[in-house]
Amino acid sequence: MLEEIASGIIFNMSKKQISLTTQNRLIISGLILSTVLIVAIAVFAIFNIQKKLNEGYQNFGQIVSRALAIECTELATNLPQNKIFETFKSHADNIVEAHSDIVFIELRDANGKLLYKANGGDNSKNKITNVIVSSPMITKNNSNIGSVTVGLSGSIISQISTTTRASLLFVFTVAWVVFAFVILINTYLITRELRILHNGVQRISTGEFGYKIKDKDVSSEVKELFNAFNNMSNKLHIYEEQNIEQLTLEKNKLEAILMSIANGVVVCDNNDKVVLVNNHAQKLLELEENQIINTPIQLYIDTEGNYCFKDKIEEFKDTPIEVMENKPLEFNIQVDKRVIKSIISPMFTRNKDYVGYIIVLIDMTKEAEMDAMRSTFISNVSHELRTPVTVLRSYIDTLYNYGNEFDYDTQKEFIGTINQEIIRLNSMVNDILDFSRMEANAQMEKSLNSVYEVVDNCVNQVLPLTKEHNLKISINKEEGIPEFLFNYDGIERALTNFLSNAIKYSPENGEIKVGLRNLDNDIEITVTDQGCGIAPEHQKKIFDRFYRVENNIHTIKGTGLGLHLVKQTIEKYHNGKVFVISQLGAGATFGFTLPVKTKEESENDILIS
Repeated sequence: MLEEIASGIIFNMSKKQISLTTQNRLIISGLILSTVLIVAIAVFAIFNIQKKLNEGYQNFGQIVSRALAIECTELATNLPQNKIFETFKSHADNIVEAHSDIVFIELRDANGKLLYKANGGDNSKNKITNVIVSSPMITKNNSNIGSVTVGLSGSIISQISTTTRASLLFVFTVAWVVFAFVILINTYLITRELRILHNGVQRISTGEFGYKIKDKDVSSEVKELFNAFNNMSNKLHIYEEQNIEQLTLEKNKLEAILMSIANGVVVCDNNDKVVLVNNHAQKLLELEENQIINTPIQLYIDTEGNYCFKDKIEEFKDTPIEVMENKPLEFNIQVDKRVIKSIISPMFTRNKDYVGYIIVLIDMTKEAEMDAMRSTFISNVSHELRTPVTVLRSYIDTLYNYGNEFDYDTQKEFIGTINQEIIRLNSMVNDILDFSRMEANAQMEKSLNSVYEVVDNCVNQVLPLTKEHNLKISINKEEGIPEFLFNYDGIERALTNFLSNAIKYSPENGEIKVGLRNLDNDIEITVTDQGCGIAPEHQKKIFDRFYRVENNIHTIKGTGLGLHLVKQTIEKYHNGKVFVISQLGAGATFGFTLPVKTKEESENDILIS
């Protein structure tokens, strides 16, 4: 029982460090104060009682001595003179023997001379005399015949005092114990009610709405408090039932929105633990949801084995929230050759309470590749432009200063070189202009043209180049292809690009084959060379802009735009298809297909659409 009471008093003390609450301090102070007060009252009562007992005992001694004096006076009056001493002696001895508290009785004459002293036997020698009282012996005619002195040991008063002190101490001790017990019981009952209320609050805080506290054996004031708590709990339960579906719906909506965002989203609480990660973020970070949920984001490791978020999270947390709110922290990480832009922003409630942060992940791989391609393109264009410009400047300067010294054949050779470099420079400029025009979504006007004429013109344009390398061009054309709608210049540039590449990569004394076939509603044009061929891993990217196959075989420089322009011209503006068929060491076949449509068919398509 005492353990329960003690636990009730200190139930709200800390588990790690015992510390008295204000209530407990007041209880202990009250107990100490009441103890001091009761002890003081007990000491005061005992002191006063002892004082009164001493005064009463003093009066008792006075009464005894006066009574003896009166008795002796009366005895002396009725007895002869020679019998008085013996009578006094006998009477004094009898009284001393009869009363254990009387130590001695002294009889003196009128002059104060000791006539007789009656002692209480041998025991009187060991007794301490505490009270000595004298009374005169006065006769009826007021003559003083002597005095009687009585000595008292005080043993009776000592016993009475001891018994009185013990009784008082017992009474006050019992009263203190009862008082303390009442306080402890009352405190236990109060703390028990508080424990019940505390347990109810904990139940509510954990979401157990509708929990009720039993109000049995509690005070009326606390009962009202319990009733108010039960009413609140019931209302919370009703509110939960009414709103749980709506809250769940809103939560699901929010999660659905985050999950469907095109960019990756990672939500972390203020302890850096991941609480939500959408599907795109899982794909970018290459992990499953269960691998990162409830895990500190700092523990994520990129492909190089580095804690790519750790330092940035520390930087984010060391920066004031106001700064991060206006300017989120941005940085890049790399995961399996992907360049991912990460943006960390603080997360707040509607009341502007900080609850964590959001990491937005944006796949910047294509942009990074494009930047690299642009840098390569600019470098290649600068290099390619520098070469013809340098050659032109050198040859023109030589002809200008020393032309008269050269014969006709030498001058013709110089002019021919200049012409080839101008053609090359013009081709590069045209590629760049075509690329810019296509990026700006410029339109290509189509008209009825003959594809045979395009093939013949393109072959005739590149014949001078074939002679330089002793190459032969053979043409295989199927008959029966009518005129159809296409952009003449665009198809001409596309086929010329294929022929130029075939000439560049063909070996000396090789052969280039040009094919033209009719495929029902489409026509197919192919250019086949006997060059080094293209590896399968490059064939998928060969038509991408700025992409070039650079190795120990493909050493011919260029802008990397030619094949991309062919693809744009054929597929974007003519709804055709480009393709490449090649094996390493066995040459390559580049080609494209075009839909054969007359003007009437094209107009019908427009009307239907």
